Parts: sequence; structure tokens; C-alpha cells
Amino acid sequence: MHRATTSSEARWLLALSIVARLPAPMLSIGLFVHAARLTGSFATAGVAVASYAAAQGLGGPVLGRWIDRYGQARLLAWTAAVATAVLLAIAALPAGTPAVLLAALTALAGAALPPVGACLRALLPDVVDRAALPAAYVAEATAAEVAFVTGPVVALVIASLGSPALAIAAAALLLAGSTLGFAAQRAPRTWCPAPRRRDRAGALRSGAMRTLVGLFLLLGILFGGVEVAVAASAGGQATQTSVTVGAQLGLWGAGSLAAGIAMTRLGRTPRGTRGLVAVLGVLAAGHLLLAAVADSPIGLAALLVVAGAAISPTYATVNALVEQVAPAGATTEAFTWIATAIGAGGAIGAAVAGIVAEHQGAALAFLFAGAAAVAGIALVSLRAASLAPSSRDAATAGCR
Repeated sequence: MHRATTSSEARWLLALSIVARLPAPMLSIGLFVHAARLTGSFATAGVAVASYAAAQGLGGPVLGRWIDRYGQARLLAWTAAVATAVLLAIAALPAGTPAVLLAALTALAGAALPPVGACLRALLPDVVDRAALPAAYVAEATAAEVAFVTGPVVALVIASLGSPALAIAAAALLLAGSTLGFAAQRAPRTWCPAPRRRDRAGALRSGAMRTLVGLFLLLGILFGGVEVAVAASAGGQATQTSVTVGAQLGLWGAGSLAAGIAMTRLGRTPRGTRGLVAVLGVLAAGHLLLAAVADSPIGLAALLVVAGAAISPTYATVNALVEQVAPAGATTEAFTWIATAIGAGGAIGAAVAGIVAEHQGAALAFLFAGAAAVAGIALVSLRAASLAPSSRDAATAGCR
């Protein structure tokens, strides 16, 4: 379905999606701080956050499949209601709450988190001209970067000025208002996917989607590995380390954000398999070079900006490919699989990089992370034939 809509509608949807995606990174740090205060245990807090992240990764494709079957507005409203209620319950928990109950509630909150980002990506072909679609995916990737960079800061500011419970409650209310606002717009209310073949594989029945999910598993390994390698390179006292690492990772995200803004203004983005291989080459080179400056905080900070500049273009290029190759009627689910792959890869990358850094140092951990991008280039090159755009069925006139 490709209907004519105004550019102002696309901008409004993008703005609402930025706000709707802030709670996810807010909760990643907010839940940890809140759980640690409730239980007095960092280990228990870590389990609670892991439960939240794992449930979000596993629940995303399920929610995406339901949205592809029943439409966006209803499912977004229901998931927003459930997630908000659970998060407010978590914020109201008293000290001494059993760890099992806390982990169960954080898992439920993660599983119900509305996939607004995936919904926006599925909508973009309907709210912008086809010629402007690549630039729209760059703008969307930049919006996601804004949420990633600012979300944890917002949560920590609220927690420091008020309490961790207040930060959780604020994230819940922000989630409810922004998601419902997004769902109330005309495009989500009228969007319907193409007819789909019912099968258990869903979006993953496409060979192209399996290739892209594998790629983002590797990129997740890169992202998780770099985060741990940056922390390992900082050393020093705990307070000094946290400040340095926070600043350096902020510069990494700032590089991605700046590149996304520049590409949005230029209206140009890498396209197709060749464009993806090219941007992956830049991504790999920038992150492999981090090993050379692992012992120099200033050099590392500067090069992180450069390395990060390839992140937004990579996301934009892959998102454009997903729109082209996802099976008919499974577009939203396809985008949620990308997020799940990133999360799983991040966990693997962080774990392996931690072991490497402990025994071999931060430089080798950076090389491990960069090697994941090299493996991504090899995967895309070997599977290039699978990434040819698939044929699309016509969209249905209405959702059930």
C-alpha cells in the first residue's frame, strides 16, 4: 500500500517515535539502579536487567508478527497499557522485594515494550515518496541514535534529582503518552500489511532476512565488544573509569548522530548490497584502528567519533534492504528481528570481549570487535545473491 501523504505527517511520526523510544534506554540503566536500591545487590540488579533485555529481544518478533496480522494501532495501544502498568508497579515496589518477583516483572515489562521503531520503519514507504525513502531511513536511524544517547542521561538526571523509582515512573508515563500519540496518527491507524502465508518461520523464511539477521548478530558483537573494550582501556579508579567511559561512549554515539544528520541533509545514502559492503568496510576499518590507540584516552576519544560515524549509515542501508526483501505481510516482524539480533550479539560480544580484555588487554578486545564487522563483510559478500529484492503482493484493504 502506497498512499500519498504529506511530509509533515512523516516528520510528526518521526518526532513521536523519538520520544517513544526514549524509555527503552532509560529503563536499561533505570531498572538497574532501582533494583540495586531495592535489593541491595548489584548481582540481583543485573539479573533483573538481563531479564528485561532478554524478554524484550524474544518478545519483539512475537509482537511484530501480531502487528503484521492485526494492524499497528491496536497492538501498540495494548502493549503500551500493559508495559506502563507493569513499570508503575515496579516503581512502587518496596525495599526487600524478592529477586524472583522483580525479575518476573522486569521480564514482563520487556516483553510488552511497544516496538515503535519497527512500526515506523514499516510505515515509511507509505508516508514518504519512494525517491526520498533512503534519506528517510537515515533520518530514522539518526532518531534512534538520539534516543540511545539521551535516554540514559535523562534517567540518571531524574534518579539523582528525585529517585530511581521516579525515573522508572517517568519512563512509564513517557512510554504511554508517546506510544498512544503515535498510534493515534492516521498512518498507524490505517496501515495494513500485504497478505502473508501462514507459517512458523514468519519473516525468517526469507533467505535475505536470515542474511541480514546474521549480519546484525555480528554487528551486535561489535557494539558489545567495543563497549567492554572502552571500559577495559580506561583503567584507574572506579569513579574516574565511569566518567571516562561514559564520555568516550558518548562521543562514539555522537559520531553516529553527526553522520546521520549530515546524510539526512545531503539526502544521500549507500544503496543495495554494494553500498552495504562499502559502509561495512568503513565500519570495520574505523573500529579495528581503535586497537592502535587503546592506551591513549585522548586518541581513543577522537577515533571513537570517527568510527561511530559509520553506524547510522549502516543502520539506514540495512533498514532500506529489509523493506525491500522482507516477505509480504511480515515487514514489522522483520524489523523486530534486526533489533533482537543486535541485542543477542551485544550480549555475546560483551562476554567474549570481557574475557579477551582480562587476559590479553583492551587492544585485542578492540581487534575482536572490529573482526566481527569483517565477518559481516564476508557474510554479505557470500550471500549477495540472497539479498535481491523479493516480489511483493498487493496490500489488503483492511486488517482483521
